[in-house]
Amino acid sequence: MNSKQTILLVVIGLIIFGVGSSLFIVQETEQVLVLQFGDPRQQISKPGLHFKIPVVQNLKSFERRILNIDPPAEELLLADQKRLVVDTFARYKISDMLKYYQTLNTEYAATQRMGNIINAALRETLGKSSLPDVLSEKRHDLMKEIQESVNEETKRFGIEIVDVRIVRADLPVEVTQATYNRMVSEREREAREARAQGAEISLEIKSKADKEKTVLLSEAKRDSQIIRAKGDKKAVKIYADAANKDPKFYSFYRSLEAYNKVLADPSKTLVLSSDNDFLKYFGDNPSR
Repeated sequence: MNSKQTILLVVIGLIIFGVGSSLFIVQETEQVLVLQFGDPRQQISKPGLHFKIPVVQNLKSFERRILNIDPPAEELLLADQKRLVVDTFARYKISDMLKYYQTLNTEYAATQRMGNIINAALRETLGKSSLPDVLSEKRHDLMKEIQESVNEETKRFGIEIVDVRIVRADLPVEVTQATYNRMVSEREREAREARAQGAEISLEIKSKADKEKTVLLSEAKRDSQIIRAKGDKKAVKIYADAANKDPKFYSFYRSLEAYNKVLADPSKTLVLSSDNDFLKYFGDNPSR
Protein backbone atom coordinates (compact mmCIF):
# COMPACT_ATOMS: atom_id res chain seq x y z
CA MET A 1 0.00 0.00 0.00
CA ASN A 2 1.45 3.31 -1.11
CA SER A 3 1.30 6.59 0.75
CA LYS A 4 -1.61 7.92 -1.32
CA GLN A 5 -3.82 4.98 -0.35
CA THR A 6 -2.89 5.38 3.30
CA ILE A 7 -3.72 9.06 3.25
CA LEU A 8 -7.05 8.25 1.53
CA LEU A 9 -7.93 5.67 4.18
CA VAL A 10 -7.08 8.13 6.94
CA VAL A 11 -9.24 10.82 5.36
CA ILE A 12 -12.12 8.40 4.92
CA GLY A 13 -11.74 7.31 8.54
CA LEU A 14 -11.73 10.91 9.73
CA ILE A 15 -14.82 11.62 7.65
CA ILE A 16 -16.64 8.60 9.10
CA PHE A 17 -15.59 9.53 12.62
CA GLY A 18 -16.65 13.14 12.07
CA VAL A 19 -20.02 12.21 10.68
CA GLY A 20 -20.62 9.67 13.46
CA SER A 21 -19.61 12.19 16.12
CA SER A 22 -21.81 14.91 14.68
CA LEU A 23 -24.99 12.81 14.53
CA PHE A 24 -27.08 12.10 17.62
CA ILE A 25 -30.62 10.88 18.29
CA VAL A 26 -33.02 12.58 20.70
CA GLN A 27 -35.48 10.10 22.25
CA GLU A 28 -39.16 10.90 22.84
CA THR A 29 -38.61 10.81 26.62
CA GLU A 30 -35.78 13.33 26.67
CA GLN A 31 -34.79 16.86 25.70
CA VAL A 32 -31.22 17.84 24.91
CA LEU A 33 -29.16 20.95 25.48
CA VAL A 34 -26.20 21.39 23.09
CA LEU A 35 -23.18 22.91 24.84
CA GLN A 36 -20.08 24.41 23.23
CA PHE A 37 -17.22 24.57 25.70
CA GLY A 38 -19.88 24.62 28.46
CA ASP A 39 -21.81 27.44 26.84
CA PRO A 40 -25.43 26.54 25.83
CA ARG A 41 -25.91 26.83 22.07
CA GLN A 42 -29.08 24.97 21.20
CA GLN A 43 -32.16 23.52 22.92
CA ILE A 44 -33.68 20.44 21.26
CA SER A 45 -37.00 19.08 22.52
CA LYS A 46 -38.21 17.33 19.35
CA PRO A 47 -37.27 13.66 19.01
CA GLY A 48 -35.30 12.51 15.96
CA LEU A 49 -31.86 12.74 14.33
CA HIS A 50 -29.85 15.93 14.93
CA PHE A 51 -26.36 17.32 14.25
CA LYS A 52 -23.63 18.90 16.38
CA ILE A 53 -20.06 19.97 15.87
CA PRO A 54 -17.88 17.03 16.91
CA VAL A 55 -15.33 17.51 19.68
CA VAL A 56 -16.29 21.17 20.09
CA GLN A 57 -19.86 20.56 21.18
CA ASN A 58 -21.27 18.09 23.71
CA LEU A 59 -24.76 17.19 24.92
CA LYS A 60 -26.68 17.49 28.19
CA SER A 61 -29.82 15.37 28.36
CA PHE A 62 -32.88 16.08 30.55
CA GLU A 63 -36.16 14.24 31.14
CA ARG A 64 -39.27 15.27 29.23
CA ARG A 65 -41.46 13.01 31.32
CA ILE A 66 -43.20 14.06 34.52
CA LEU A 67 -40.98 13.40 37.54
CA ASN A 68 -41.90 12.65 41.13
CA ILE A 69 -40.66 14.23 44.33
CA ASP A 70 -41.38 12.90 47.81
CA PRO A 71 -40.18 15.42 50.42
CA PRO A 72 -39.69 14.22 54.01
CA ALA A 73 -42.70 14.53 56.33
CA GLU A 74 -42.97 17.83 58.20
CA GLU A 75 -44.47 18.59 61.62
CA LEU A 76 -46.61 21.73 61.31
CA LEU A 77 -48.54 23.98 63.66
CA LEU A 78 -52.03 24.73 62.36
CA ALA A 79 -54.07 27.88 62.92
CA ASP A 80 -56.03 26.19 65.74
CA GLN A 81 -52.73 25.36 67.51
CA LYS A 82 -52.98 21.67 66.57
CA ARG A 83 -49.75 19.94 65.61
CA LEU A 84 -49.84 17.73 62.55
CA VAL A 85 -47.26 15.57 60.75
CA VAL A 86 -47.90 16.07 57.02
CA ASP A 87 -46.37 13.89 54.29
CA THR A 88 -46.65 15.38 50.78
CA PHE A 89 -46.08 14.12 47.25
CA ALA A 90 -45.49 16.29 44.17
CA ARG A 91 -45.07 15.82 40.42
CA TYR A 92 -43.15 18.20 38.20
CA LYS A 93 -41.67 18.59 34.75
CA ILE A 94 -38.75 20.55 33.29
CA SER A 95 -40.38 23.36 31.33
CA ASP A 96 -37.20 25.31 30.49
CA MET A 97 -34.09 23.17 30.29
CA LEU A 98 -31.77 26.17 29.94
CA LYS A 99 -32.93 27.71 33.23
CA TYR A 100 -32.88 24.27 34.82
CA TYR A 101 -29.29 23.71 33.68
CA GLN A 102 -28.12 27.15 34.76
CA THR A 103 -29.75 27.07 38.23
CA LEU A 104 -29.94 23.42 39.28
CA ASN A 105 -28.24 21.28 36.65
CA THR A 106 -28.95 17.93 38.36
CA GLU A 107 -32.09 16.11 39.45
CA TYR A 108 -30.69 15.70 42.97
CA ALA A 109 -30.25 19.47 43.35
CA ALA A 110 -33.77 20.00 41.98
CA THR A 111 -35.20 17.52 44.48
CA GLN A 112 -33.47 19.21 47.41
CA ARG A 113 -34.49 22.73 46.36
CA MET A 114 -38.10 21.83 45.56
CA GLY A 115 -38.45 19.88 48.80
CA ASN A 116 -37.58 23.04 50.75
CA ILE A 117 -39.94 25.16 48.65
CA ILE A 118 -42.84 22.71 49.03
CA ASN A 119 -42.37 22.45 52.79
CA ALA A 120 -42.22 26.25 53.11
CA ALA A 121 -45.44 26.65 51.08
CA LEU A 122 -47.02 23.88 53.14
CA ARG A 123 -46.18 25.63 56.41
CA GLU A 124 -47.45 28.98 55.15
CA THR A 125 -50.75 27.65 53.78
CA LEU A 126 -51.62 25.15 56.53
CA GLY A 127 -50.50 27.64 59.18
CA LYS A 128 -53.60 29.64 58.23
CA SER A 129 -55.90 26.58 58.26
CA SER A 130 -57.50 24.48 60.99
CA LEU A 131 -57.48 20.71 61.45
CA PRO A 132 -61.06 20.30 60.14
CA ASP A 133 -60.01 22.15 56.96
CA VAL A 134 -57.14 19.72 56.37
CA LEU A 135 -59.34 16.68 56.98
CA SER A 136 -62.34 17.87 54.94
CA GLU A 137 -63.07 18.54 51.26
CA LYS A 138 -61.40 21.93 51.67
CA ARG A 139 -58.07 20.09 51.40
CA HIS A 140 -58.37 20.24 47.59
CA ASP A 141 -58.42 24.04 47.69
CA LEU A 142 -55.44 24.03 50.06
CA MET A 143 -53.48 21.79 47.68
CA LYS A 144 -54.29 24.11 44.77
CA GLU A 145 -53.08 27.08 46.78
CA ILE A 146 -49.86 25.28 47.69
CA GLN A 147 -49.29 24.30 44.04
CA GLU A 148 -49.69 27.88 42.85
CA SER A 149 -47.35 29.14 45.56
CA VAL A 150 -44.69 26.55 44.69
CA ASN A 151 -44.99 27.28 40.96
CA GLU A 152 -44.27 30.95 41.62
CA GLU A 153 -41.00 29.92 43.26
CA THR A 154 -39.95 27.23 40.77
CA LYS A 155 -40.46 29.29 37.60
CA ARG A 156 -36.94 30.70 37.93
CA PHE A 157 -35.59 27.13 37.91
CA GLY A 158 -37.38 26.18 34.67
CA ILE A 159 -39.64 23.80 36.58
CA GLU A 160 -43.44 23.49 36.51
CA ILE A 161 -45.24 21.77 39.37
CA VAL A 162 -48.00 19.61 37.88
CA ASP A 163 -49.60 18.39 41.09
CA VAL A 164 -49.19 18.47 44.87
CA ARG A 165 -50.96 16.04 47.19
CA ILE A 166 -51.07 15.35 50.93
CA VAL A 167 -50.35 11.66 51.21
CA ARG A 168 -50.77 11.41 54.96
CA ALA A 169 -51.71 13.75 57.80
CA ASP A 170 -51.22 12.34 61.31
CA LEU A 171 -50.89 13.65 64.80
CA PRO A 172 -47.34 13.57 66.24
CA VAL A 173 -46.36 10.36 68.01
CA GLU A 174 -46.46 11.91 71.49
CA VAL A 175 -49.84 13.50 70.78
CA THR A 176 -51.15 10.27 69.29
CA GLN A 177 -50.01 8.34 72.37
CA ALA A 178 -51.56 10.92 74.69
CA THR A 179 -54.79 10.80 72.67
CA TYR A 180 -54.74 7.00 72.78
CA ASN A 181 -54.18 7.02 76.56
CA ARG A 182 -56.99 9.53 76.98
CA MET A 183 -59.29 7.36 74.88
CA VAL A 184 -58.37 4.29 76.95
CA SER A 185 -59.07 6.20 80.18
CA GLU A 186 -62.38 7.45 78.80
CA ARG A 187 -63.44 3.94 77.75
CA GLU A 188 -62.40 2.55 81.14
CA ARG A 189 -64.47 5.26 82.85
CA GLU A 190 -67.45 4.44 80.65
CA ALA A 191 -66.97 0.74 81.40
CA ARG A 192 -66.92 1.42 85.15
CA GLU A 193 -70.06 3.53 84.86
CA ALA A 194 -71.75 0.80 82.80
CA ARG A 195 -70.77 -1.86 85.34
CA ALA A 196 -71.99 0.32 88.21
CA GLN A 197 -75.29 0.94 86.45
CA GLY A 198 -75.58 -2.75 85.69
CA ALA A 199 -74.91 -3.66 89.32
CA GLU A 200 -77.52 -1.12 90.44
CA ILE A 201 -80.11 -2.48 88.00
CA SER A 202 -79.20 -6.05 89.04
CA LEU A 203 -79.70 -5.14 92.71
CA GLU A 204 -83.05 -3.55 91.92
CA ILE A 205 -84.17 -6.62 89.97
CA LYS A 206 -83.01 -8.98 92.73
CA SER A 207 -84.71 -6.85 95.42
CA LYS A 208 -87.92 -6.79 93.41
CA ALA A 209 -87.70 -10.55 92.81
CA ASP A 210 -87.05 -11.24 96.53
CA LYS A 211 -90.00 -9.04 97.45
CA GLU A 212 -92.28 -10.80 94.96
CA LYS A 213 -91.00 -14.16 96.19
CA THR A 214 -91.78 -13.24 99.81
CA VAL A 215 -95.23 -11.99 98.84
CA LEU A 216 -95.97 -15.09 96.77
CA LEU A 217 -94.77 -17.43 99.51
CA SER A 218 -96.80 -15.54 102.12
CA GLU A 219 -99.90 -15.63 99.96
CA ALA A 220 -99.35 -19.30 99.13
CA LYS A 221 -98.85 -20.13 102.81
CA ARG A 222 -101.97 -18.16 103.73
CA ASP A 223 -104.01 -19.84 101.01
CA SER A 224 -102.69 -23.29 101.99
CA GLN A 225 -103.56 -22.68 105.64
CA ILE A 226 -107.04 -21.56 104.61
CA ILE A 227 -107.47 -24.63 102.38
CA ARG A 228 -106.05 -26.91 105.07
CA ALA A 229 -108.37 -25.40 107.67
CA LYS A 230 -111.31 -25.88 105.36
CA GLY A 231 -110.20 -29.46 104.73
CA ASP A 232 -109.74 -30.16 108.42
CA LYS A 233 -113.14 -28.65 109.11
CA LYS A 234 -114.72 -30.78 106.43
CA ALA A 235 -112.84 -33.89 107.65
CA VAL A 236 -114.00 -33.26 111.21
CA LYS A 237 -117.55 -32.90 109.96
CA ILE A 238 -117.25 -36.12 107.95
CA TYR A 239 -115.79 -37.96 110.96
CA ALA A 240 -118.50 -36.51 113.17
CA ASP A 241 -121.25 -37.50 110.76
CA ALA A 242 -119.80 -40.99 110.42
CA ALA A 243 -119.53 -41.35 114.19
CA ASN A 244 -123.10 -40.18 114.70
CA LYS A 245 -124.42 -42.69 112.17
CA ASP A 246 -122.66 -45.72 113.75
CA PRO A 247 -120.67 -44.90 116.89
CA LYS A 248 -119.64 -48.54 117.50
CA PHE A 249 -118.26 -49.02 113.99
CA TYR A 250 -116.42 -45.70 114.19
CA SER A 251 -114.91 -46.75 117.53
CA PHE A 252 -113.87 -50.04 116.02
CA TYR A 253 -112.29 -48.31 112.98
CA ARG A 254 -110.35 -45.90 115.17
CA SER A 255 -109.08 -48.80 117.29
CA LEU A 256 -107.86 -50.63 114.17
CA GLU A 257 -105.96 -47.53 113.10
CA ALA A 258 -104.35 -47.35 116.56
CA TYR A 259 -103.43 -51.08 116.42
CA ASN A 260 -101.82 -50.51 113.02
CA LYS A 261 -99.69 -47.64 114.29
CA VAL A 262 -98.70 -49.24 117.60
CA LEU A 263 -98.40 -52.95 116.78
CA ALA A 264 -96.98 -52.73 113.25
CA ASP A 265 -93.41 -52.24 114.51
CA PRO A 266 -92.08 -55.71 115.64
CA SER A 267 -89.24 -54.07 117.57
CA LYS A 268 -91.65 -52.54 120.03
CA THR A 269 -93.16 -54.38 123.05
CA LEU A 270 -96.46 -53.24 124.56
CA VAL A 271 -97.34 -54.33 128.12
CA LEU A 272 -100.97 -53.74 129.16
CA SER A 273 -103.41 -55.25 131.60
CA SER A 274 -106.08 -57.54 130.16
CA ASP A 275 -108.91 -55.20 131.08
CA ASN A 276 -107.38 -52.18 129.34
CA ASP A 277 -109.76 -50.44 126.91
CA PHE A 278 -107.08 -50.51 124.22
CA LEU A 279 -107.48 -54.32 124.04
CA LYS A 280 -111.23 -54.39 124.23
CA TYR A 281 -111.59 -55.84 120.72
CA PHE A 282 -109.25 -58.78 121.53
CA GLY A 283 -111.41 -60.22 124.26
CA ASP A 284 -114.40 -62.60 124.24
CA ASN A 285 -116.85 -59.73 124.35
CA PRO A 286 -115.57 -57.00 122.02
CA SER A 287 -118.82 -55.13 122.24
CA ARG A 288 -118.07 -53.69 125.65
